[in-house]
Amino acid sequence: MKLKRSGRMVDLTTYLLQHPHQLIPLSYFVERYQSAKSSISEDLAIIKENFEYQGIGSIHTVAGAAGGVKFIPSVSEGEAKEIIEELTGMLEDPERLLPGGYLYLTDIIGNPNLVNQVGRLFSSVFSHQKIDAVMTVATKGIPLAYAVASQLNVPVVIVRSNSRVTEGSTVSINYVSGSTKRIQTMALARRSIQKGANVLIIDDFMKAGGTIRGMISLIKEFQAEVAGIGVLVEAQDGAERLVDDYVSLTRLASVNEKEQKIEVEEGNYFIQKEKR
Repeated sequence: MKLKRSGRMVDLTTYLLQHPHQLIPLSYFVERYQSAKSSISEDLAIIKENFEYQGIGSIHTVAGAAGGVKFIPSVSEGEAKEIIEELTGMLEDPERLLPGGYLYLTDIIGNPNLVNQVGRLFSSVFSHQKIDAVMTVATKGIPLAYAVASQLNVPVVIVRSNSRVTEGSTVSINYVSGSTKRIQTMALARRSIQKGANVLIIDDFMKAGGTIRGMISLIKEFQAEVAGIGVLVEAQDGAERLVDDYVSLTRLASVNEKEQKIEVEEGNYFIQKEKR
C-alpha cells in the first residue's frame, strides 16, 4: 500500500507495537509501503528516538542478509510505579480477604487492561534474556502468563494437577506445598518443552513457594533451564520461603483477619530490574 509519510509512520509504529520481539526484515516494510529502504530507515530512526524518549521501548537493528529490526518493549519507571500503586490500592480492599490469608484476585486477573499492563512489567524485566517459553500452573496464572508471553513473543506452557488424554504422554512429579505441607502432583505434556529451553515461570500468588518449587523441578525433568520467576503478589507471613530469586510486583505485608485489614506494599520489582 502506498501511503503518505505521516500515514506510513503511524502504520509502522502500530505494526511494531503489535509484533514485539519479532525480527522483521526491512524488505518487508519496503514492500508493504512501496517505499525506498532509505525512507524506511529514516522512519524507524524517528520512531526509535520517540520510543526511547517516552520509555515505550527500543528498536534494535540486526545487520546482514537475515537481519532486520526488532522492537523490544519496556516500561518507564514512572509508569511502572503508577501500575504497581494501582495494584496495591486494589489489593488493600478488605473485601478481598479470604480464609487462610489469601486474597481474592479473580477480578484483577479478569481485567484485560490491567493484566496486559502486568505483562508489560514482567516482560520489561526479562526482555534482554533468552526466553523460549512462559510456564504457569492452572488456572489463575494463565491470563498473566499469556500477557507476558505476548510481549516476549513466546509460547505458553500450562502445568496441570493431572494429565489429560488430549495432551498425549506427560511427565508428572510430586511436590510438597510450602503452605499446607501436603504432597501434591503436577503434570506437563512431554511435547511442551524442548531440551535446553529457557523457561520463565509466572504465577499469581506465592506464599511459601511450594508450587513454584514444583515447577522448577518439573523443568529440570525436561533438562531445561529456569530463566526467571515472576509473581503478581507475594505473601510475607513468616513461612519459610522455598524460592529465593524471583520478581514480585506487590507484597502482602500484613493481614488482620479479625479487624479485616490488609496492608500491601511494593514488591521487589524495581530492585530486581536494576540488577538486570
